[in-house]
Order: sequence, then structure tokens, then C-alpha cells
Amino acid sequence: MKKADGTRFEIKCRIKNLKNRRVRGSHKAVTALFVCIFMIISGIGTAGCGGGQSGDIMSETRLLFDTYCTITIGQPIYSSKLDASNLISNLLEEAFELCEKYEALFGMTVTGSDVWKINHAKGEPVEVSRETVELIEHGLRFGELSGGMFDITVGRLSSLWDFGNNFNEHGGQTVPPQELLKKAQLTVNYSQLTTNAEKSTVQLENPESWIDLGGIAKGYIADKIAEHLRQNGVTNALINLGGDIMLLGKRPDGSPWRTAIRKPYGSENEYVGVLEIADASIVSSGTYERQFTEDGITYHHILDPYTGMPSTSDVISATVIAENALIGESLSTIAVLTGSEKIEIIFEQTAGFIGAVLVTDGGEVLIYGNAELIT
Repeated sequence: MKKADGTRFEIKCRIKNLKNRRVRGSHKAVTALFVCIFMIISGIGTAGCGGGQSGDIMSETRLLFDTYCTITIGQPIYSSKLDASNLISNLLEEAFELCEKYEALFGMTVTGSDVWKINHAKGEPVEVSRETVELIEHGLRFGELSGGMFDITVGRLSSLWDFGNNFNEHGGQTVPPQELLKKAQLTVNYSQLTTNAEKSTVQLENPESWIDLGGIAKGYIADKIAEHLRQNGVTNALINLGGDIMLLGKRPDGSPWRTAIRKPYGSENEYVGVLEIADASIVSSGTYERQFTEDGITYHHILDPYTGMPSTSDVISATVIAENALIGESLSTIAVLTGSEKIEIIFEQTAGFIGAVLVTDGGEVLIYGNAELIT
């Protein structure tokens, strides 16, 4: 793999001296790397676009948000064996309907969505859904916490790049011209985005600015699905929206959900360890997720709002365990943007943070908080 400077990234098994680093909870280095996460669910078929069933548990995968989304549900506590299958089937359908509902609200390129209306309001306040206001306010809080590195007004910049979404404005997977990047950078400023929860309105003071909620929307949606399932008596479920994972309770057999960590750049069956997690979220972000190569240099989708280019911190991959997926998605993205040193303080300041695994460009893997890797 080549970094932005054209040099090749090599996996190294060396442990960094962490003696003087202040971190919440336990903090250790391990000689393992990962690119993405897999759920190990014994006896349940979750691959492909169909559904799987084993006893009183059902799973279904669909293509949404330009990625594969899998939802696995165990038998609700108040249902009988006789009606469990129909009830779970209905809940799966309702869960995917929620995905479609929120995609219609938050989609930057969906004509008529709340985000689309805000971006085309030319600086005027726009009345939107309560959920849109709630999500934007979350984005603003993390913009402040990250010192502007996490900025949801990055829409003009993200629209210049094409990492598979096919909405760039200058044609194809190429590095945007510098003049366009500089112009777009002038529109990025989260402090010029205001909300009014009472009136349910959002206003971009700069009429040329655009918001892009792609960095936090899936986490929010996963949490909303989890809330809906809990309200309907579900006590164990797995919601995986393309890597944004929310876990309800434990697996139906009483054991924790098991998340395998795959060796980077290896085969799909090469794992370096397993995380056991219950009733929490786990979200992964990394420079490997969406990218293209031009003139031998690989460009990834996590953009630095101050340069308009892909981030160049020492973190190439981050997985965050948190109380909900919205926190996890925000922190995992911020970790890649800010780097391993600055993110420590942000972890410490964020309620709901549980643990994290960061992979550096030097081949180090750092584990923060209460993440436990089983090898």
C-alpha cells in the first residue's frame, strides 16, 4: 500500500513506548493490525443479500447507503415460539424501512432531502425534521471538540472528490484542481452553521456552503434502529450498517458478540484476534475504506478540512467501542483526522467512550480504554 507521499506502508511488529502517555483506562500496544471488522455469529448466515435463520434468530442483508447492511435479531422477550418468526420478520422489515427513511432525510445527493434543502437555501433558514436538527447538533459538538478537524460543512470539498459515490463535480476519480479545492475550502466553517431546535430550523450563514452528514449518519441510524428494536422487546440484536455496528445485549445463547479483527492486506480468513462485546457499538474508520490511485499515489476519502486533501495523520485505521454508534462513528473518524496523540484527550473528554484500537502508519497498533483483544 502506498501512502500519500508515494512511499510504501509496511507492517511492523514493534511496540511503541507509551510510558508517558495519559489515557483513560488501560492502554497497551499489541503487534496486530486490522483493516476491517467481521462479526462471528455461529449458525447464522449473514453473507449475501438474502436472509439467514437459526432457531429463534433471523438475519437479513440489503444494499443501502452504497454498502451492505446486515441486521440480525433474536426472539423478543414477550413473544412465543409460535409467533417469533413472523414477529422478527416484521421487525427486520421495519428496521430497513428506518434506513430508507433516514437516507431520504440525510442524503446529500438525494433531491428534496433535508440536507439537500439546507444546501440549496442560499443562506436562508430551512425547516427540517427533528432528527436532522439532532444529528447536525451532534456534528457541531464534535466540530468544537476536535478543533474544527471534524466539520460537517465540508460538503463542497467532498463533492469535488469521487471515491465511488459518483457525485464529484469535475469528472471521474482524479485529484481535483487546486483552484477548486481552494475555493471550496472557503466555504468550510462549522461555526457558521446554526440550528433552532424550537423552530426545527437549520441555517448556513454562508450561502455557498454545503453540509455533508456522511461521516455520522450511519451511526445515528444504527442507534435509531436499536431504539426501535428495544421498544419492541428485542434484547439481543446485531445492527451492521457497513461497518457501523450496534449490538443489543448478548447473543441469544448468552455469550458476547464476537468481533474478529482481520489481518490487513491478508486474505479474508487471516485474523489477529477477537473482541468480545455486549450491549455497545463498535465502529471502524480508515484510509483503506474508499480510495483511488493516481500517478502511483493512493488518495483516501477522509478529508482534512484545512487542506482539502486526504488526512495525513499517523492513524490509518481506527475502531472505537462506545455506548452508541453515533459516538463511535464520530470518534473513529476524528482519530484518523487528528492522529494518535491528539485523540487521547478527545477520548478522555467524551462521555460514552469505552475503548479504541488505532493503527498507525508505522505499523503500530494502540489499544485504549477497555478494549480486550483475544488472540
